[in-house]
Amino acid sequence: MLERSAPRDPARPPPGVIAGVGASALGVAQEVGGIVLLTADVARALVPPRIDSRELWKSLYKMGYRSVPIVVLTALFAGGLMTVQAGPFVKKFGATALAGWAAGYAVLRELGPILIALMFSGRVGANNTAELSTMTVTEQLDGLRALAIDPIRFLVVPRVLAMMTMLVALTVIGDLVALTGAAIVGHVMLDIEWSTMYHGFVDNLRPFDFLHGIYKAIAFGAAIAVSSCYFGITVRGGAVGVGRAVNAAVVAAAASIMLLDFFLTYLTG
Repeated sequence: MLERSAPRDPARPPPGVIAGVGASALGVAQEVGGIVLLTADVARALVPPRIDSRELWKSLYKMGYRSVPIVVLTALFAGGLMTVQAGPFVKKFGATALAGWAAGYAVLRELGPILIALMFSGRVGANNTAELSTMTVTEQLDGLRALAIDPIRFLVVPRVLAMMTMLVALTVIGDLVALTGAAIVGHVMLDIEWSTMYHGFVDNLRPFDFLHGIYKAIAFGAAIAVSSCYFGITVRGGAVGVGRAVNAAVVAAAASIMLLDFFLTYLTG
């Protein structure tokens, strides 16, 4: 006689869902642990700081100088957008003196670092992961180890330093361009005088507002660099694995940027 199974509780998730959630959590923990270990390896490789200068300069040029046009274009319209958003309220209450402060505060502390970091991650981080993934799949990293060359010191460290340095430089450039865009849009579309925007920037913003964005740029650059290098040197599965590694690196970098932004804003005010 067949036994009838007990009815499943509808409030209880099926076993497959629990197993899937557990596997996802373990996968995330494994990736986070790997990134932390790679960060420790990079820190150890900097003591003493023996860096391949040729690789460093090549990375600085490729990651920073060639990213300037897209950063300038993006920052120009982003700064103008801040003025457009604040324009109706400024006109309604007659507080044109606060237009410069509103645009500058948003750009320097939040919009500039985050927007440029996301652009940097999509362009530079993804490209870095693809390069390292290709080198890993084609066993070039194994060739370096066979020649007694540490891939971390030779390839990863210069790229991490280059990304951190250039993201800070691009953030400074982007902030200046965004403030210029805010002033142009304020003058052309809202009839706000140049002097009014200038004094709104200078009188109401503090140096810490600028440094707040720089601190974030340093943290974002480190997160993008380490995550892109990690997924690049741990890729598996040939050409298909390269695509997966690039996708995972971009997602991890974006999530890291948002988490770091929240905690840095909460801690530093």
